[in-house]
Amino acid sequence: MSEHKRILVAARDVPPDRRRGGELRVLLSPRSVGSTSGFMGVSRLEPGERIAEHYHPYSEEFLYVARGAITVDLDDEPVVVGQGEAIYIAINTRHRVRNVGDEPAEVVFHLGPLAPRPELGHVDTEGTAPTGAVPEGGAVGPASRPEFAT
Repeated sequence: MSEHKRILVAARDVPPDRRRGGELRVLLSPRSVGSTSGFMGVSRLEPGERIAEHYHPYSEEFLYVARGAITVDLDDEPVVVGQGEAIYIAINTRHRVRNVGDEPAEVVFHLGPLAPRPELGHVDTEGTAPTGAVPEGGAVGPASRPEFAT
């Protein structure tokens, strides 16, 4: 019989990751709770902010808009996702998340399965974040996944 533990993670206790734009907080992950099938977190985008285009070669992504609205560009096709709506992003689909509205957007995300190694899980396809900042390391291409960050 396996042991079940309740592991609670509060968004307020996780520092935001802003490397790709917006504010991402990975809450439940292999590092934080020992998950083995995927990871989940929350993102907040102020009006005009975006999460730079990328894709996941091993993971499907599920987004749920808890507040506001977002536009998700799926292989350059814009899809508007409003409050209370969800969108599925297939493996290898290039996607960017934008807040084109006039209020903050809050999004819950889940990805799974995990890639064989963390550095294979996320591939950036845009060289800079919307503010003009260069992604960590200054490179475009395979990047370590934030779900393994504490």
